[in-house]
Amino acid sequence: MSANLHRWPVRVYYEDTDAGGVVYYANYLKFAERGRTEALRTAGIEHEKMRCDSGHGLVVRRVTADFLLPARLDDELVVLTRVARVAGASLDLVQEICRGETVLARLSVLVACLGAAGRPARLPENLATALMGLSDASQTPHNSPITPKMVKTHAR
Repeated sequence: MSANLHRWPVRVYYEDTDAGGVVYYANYLKFAERGRTEALRTAGIEHEKMRCDSGHGLVVRRVTADFLLPARLDDELVVLTRVARVAGASLDLVQEICRGETVLARLSVLVACLGAAGRPARLPENLATALMGLSDASQTPHNSPITPKMVKTHAR
């Protein structure tokens, strides 16, 4: 993870594609979910530990996705994840799924925090602090795309 951008590699398997060898649109959501989960894990946030320790959970409330170009069988992709904004009980993320330098899909994701009773709850302070460490809102508006200069290569 660079200061504000997490990279998660994904390989397109046969099961991810339709009959024409093109990635089925719903699978981009699965790729993005894995990228988000691993970005949080890199920041020290593990879903099950959070649930057990505080009863809190993170759920996707809204996703807006732009499917720009198709991914195909055997493509090597990368899911880029950036925390755009951290609020009291939610966070906004920008995610891009790329093949090389080419953006194939761009997602804007609103994630909400729920308490043990399943109702909206403020993000626990340690979680909010960790998420702020993944954010660079001072340099990029929350809805801006990820640009090549933001991307730094590193091992996962």
